[in-house]
Amino acid sequence: MTVSLEYTDSGGQGEPLVIVHGLLGSADNWRSHVKQWSGERRVIALDLRNHGRSPHAEGMDYAQMAEDVAAVMDRCGVTRGHLLGHSMGGKVVMTLARLHPELVASLIVADIAPVAYEHRHDSVFSALRRVEQGEPTDRREADALMAEVIDDKPTRMFLATNLVRGDDRVLRLRVNLDAIEAGYGQIMAPPGGEGSIDVPTLVLRGSRSDYVADDLLESLRAVLPRAEVKTLDAGHWLHTERAQEFQEQVAEFLASLDD
Repeated sequence: MTVSLEYTDSGGQGEPLVIVHGLLGSADNWRSHVKQWSGERRVIALDLRNHGRSPHAEGMDYAQMAEDVAAVMDRCGVTRGHLLGHSMGGKVVMTLARLHPELVASLIVADIAPVAYEHRHDSVFSALRRVEQGEPTDRREADALMAEVIDDKPTRMFLATNLVRGDDRVLRLRVNLDAIEAGYGQIMAPPGGEGSIDVPTLVLRGSRSDYVADDLLESLRAVLPRAEVKTLDAGHWLHTERAQEFQEQVAEFLASLDD
């Protein structure tokens, strides 16, 4: 069943850029990018199911999430757009391109390959459960709870974007962690659909990330034969670590398609 996602729309004419965040992210993480790119084109940024301000629902299958995104495009009157997806969102846009190729003018895939990955988020889920159980009333307390299992400060800061204050002043998770954990096997699976995706594609990967390591490039090009692969001096969250360079690479790619 399709979920009616929350989204922001900068407005404007022409084929928009549609942004799909990664696991435990949200459209909020992309606000500075939206502001930058919306000077040149219409930009739509959405919250996937069980994330951000979107409804909670069972299932994290890529076909389900792709249909959710397609429904947003339909609601916005978009018949064709440029799809940008980071990590899990990258698999969502690849799935959408397979299931609804008529909707996709190009793909921008950020630090993910169309392959299955081993489980790697146990500490992340454990940190969020500590916050859930600890019921912190300020962000310093929430950070201390997450620090019990995660040493990396930037990772904890990213996870903290999922906290919202309730009427009782307690910081609570706005993500549906139960559904995400239940669907984790689906999240780590390859994109949905079949076949190669014949659209202009920019793949941006982080040099300090193993999500698109050199040994995965053959598998990547089998699905994305027109992919131009560029490497930024960053980890997996390359769009925040190298924000300006990321923005410039995306803008240059889209401008080349407009020529």
